[in-house]
Amino acid sequence: MAKLLLLLLLFIVHGVESTPPPHSCDPSNPTTKLYKFCRTDLPISQRARDLVSRLTIDEKISQLVNTAPGIPRLGVPAYEWWSEGLHGVAGVGLGIRFNGTVKAATSFPQVILTAASFDSYEWFRIAQVIGKEARGVYNAGQAKGMTFWAPNINIFRDPRWGRGQETPGEDPIMTGTYAVAYVRGLQGDSFDGRKTLSNHLQASACCKHFTAYDLDRWKGITRYVFNAQVSLADLAETYQPPFKKCIEEGRASGIMCAYNRVNGIPSCADPNLLTRTARGLWRFRGYITSDCDAVSIIHDAQGYAKNPEDAVADVLKAGMDVNCGSYLQKHTKSALQQKKVSEKDIDRALLNLFSVRIRLGLFNGDPTILPYGNIRPNDVCSPAHQALALNAARNGIVLLKNNLKLLPFSKRSVSSLAVIGPNAHVAKTLLGNYAGPPCKTVTPLDALRSYVKNAVYHNGCDSVACSNAAIDQAVAIARNADHVVLIMGLDQTQEKEDMDRVDLSLPGKQQELITSVANAAKKPVVLVLICGGPVDISFATNNDKIGSIIWAGYPGEAGGIALAEIIFGDHNPGGRLPVTWYPQSFVNVQMTDMRMRSATGYPGRTYKFYKGPKVFEFGHGLSYSTYSYRFKTLAETNLYLNQSKAQLNSDSVRYTLVSDMGKEGCDVAKTKVIVTVENQGEMAGKHPVLMFARHERGGEDGKRAEKQLVGFKSIVLSNGEKAEMEFEVGLCEHLSRANEVGVMVVEEGKYFLTVGDSELPLIVNV
Repeated sequence: MAKLLLLLLLFIVHGVESTPPPHSCDPSNPTTKLYKFCRTDLPISQRARDLVSRLTIDEKISQLVNTAPGIPRLGVPAYEWWSEGLHGVAGVGLGIRFNGTVKAATSFPQVILTAASFDSYEWFRIAQVIGKEARGVYNAGQAKGMTFWAPNINIFRDPRWGRGQETPGEDPIMTGTYAVAYVRGLQGDSFDGRKTLSNHLQASACCKHFTAYDLDRWKGITRYVFNAQVSLADLAETYQPPFKKCIEEGRASGIMCAYNRVNGIPSCADPNLLTRTARGLWRFRGYITSDCDAVSIIHDAQGYAKNPEDAVADVLKAGMDVNCGSYLQKHTKSALQQKKVSEKDIDRALLNLFSVRIRLGLFNGDPTILPYGNIRPNDVCSPAHQALALNAARNGIVLLKNNLKLLPFSKRSVSSLAVIGPNAHVAKTLLGNYAGPPCKTVTPLDALRSYVKNAVYHNGCDSVACSNAAIDQAVAIARNADHVVLIMGLDQTQEKEDMDRVDLSLPGKQQELITSVANAAKKPVVLVLICGGPVDISFATNNDKIGSIIWAGYPGEAGGIALAEIIFGDHNPGGRLPVTWYPQSFVNVQMTDMRMRSATGYPGRTYKFYKGPKVFEFGHGLSYSTYSYRFKTLAETNLYLNQSKAQLNSDSVRYTLVSDMGKEGCDVAKTKVIVTVENQGEMAGKHPVLMFARHERGGEDGKRAEKQLVGFKSIVLSNGEKAEMEFEVGLCEHLSRANEVGVMVVEEGKYFLTVGDSELPLIVNV
């Protein structure tokens, strides 16, 4: 009996330990000593070449797809390239399973809300956690890969885009900054990017979707066949900069090429995009994957390639390395036999693929005894990680309207509360798309009930689509309550991957329900919008009976708590919109029109170029405090162009090409700007400070932006506290624009730097 108990105890202590995750080069296997690819003292490139040289042609071809089989004779396990970690480790791809010790992972707010904090260090910390939890899942033996296909850094160009929720918004500088912070955090770099990551990544990040991808399915037009007609100016100034920063500054180890064509060429078959630009100009060192089945559509849907073998040749010669799907597995052998590709083309791809797997430490023996091997299952969903998810929701939520300071509610004086709406009590809606199982969730209703026990709930609509609304019942509840909170908006039945919206209004009878309840309530009501993309709520902004409006995005697992804290004043909101909110009339603009700049009969897009009415502007966001800004004197009031290279444009304005300024010239042409920020309110708050620049002629000629973001920083100030914030303004980086052939230029003249209502002139001379 004692022996049996001892065995049982040993099983409890040791038996529950997960088996080591799949890896190569186990030192207990004597054959590994024969392989150079197992020698950690050799350069990664040499190790990868050795491994590729040992493969048969059939083994090589088998490795060109996302679900790569094992090579038992070399001790190489199967590998899954497709895992997702957009705003938390998710089981959406094939690489992660939540079927063992780890049942859930921290679910942060959807990216569009996280972006609203304008806090790049917070973005970095979130990605750090995602990378750490990914390792925890892997070390628990529940992952078949450590390559995560995030972040999504396409520009949120059109408010109807179903995947806009996945992005950091509409501004290229902000999106690029997000990309750098996410990649550094996930991959195990430091915030400033100074850590050496050549030998061991925490996880691999993949910036997607390269490039000019922001239409999924709109009025019968799909991403699979869409040909994005993009000007060279818009490519240079809007669509490409986030990817450039992702590669050059973030040092991402992966890129995903998109489904769509750009100016007639499929992204995954464009050597100018993948090889000349990414690998050549930007010095990308990593792997390039297709989006799922993006290779097959080059022949099957787009007709760009005449046959499957041509499609294989197009993508491999363009510089793509791995196919999400099975197309390369099926057709590469015949393409090789027909001499449309060479074994050298295949080897090039495999070198990139195995180099990343080696960098992840998967060819160094048991990963659990190597760097990141001490991350355990109990590190996933840790209290610290869940606290960060709550803070991210708090800092992202945006107060859009607060007439007569209706909010925050007094915790003592609210005796009864009516909570009405289809998004008030559905936990899944809080997560958005590409979400994994959360550690835990609290709905807005449950969170509000923690403040007011007498909180009566009615969903108001049969669903978010709101084809049927119980208006009479909702009105009756509202009449009897001290205060009313309406929780409305969208969900994944209205906006998601492969589904764009066709209008910007709230679905079904939501507006009728909101207006009826507001008219019946004793006091002005609070309207909460849970949604990713913008909606036209002009009816609510102009209605005094709707006293406050909050945009909560898809706030993640802790979003309900954060929302209730803001409504009852335990947190001072500070989020600011990362996208322009357009009126319903914007639906008259064709979603397929990729132009950014305005033209006759065309209003343009994003805060930089749009000339038309707005529901809310980019950067809009209120607080329970009031903040003031004051510029201190510039270190330099004048910046200078390269005189010897100056040219004259058609408007008789002198300009210089950024390339002619050179790195040294651009480094010199910078100045420090100091802004004093003061919290003049009664509450402490975290406040994002946004600095813009505009040319004295603005966007009057359709060439220049109305204004453009120079930088942003977040600061915490107590009531009455003031602080100085320093911004660096660079002539080349912040005051340049693209000319008609996509070349970045800087023009002479007077520019204005603006923060809030404060403005400061800056002169650019030749």
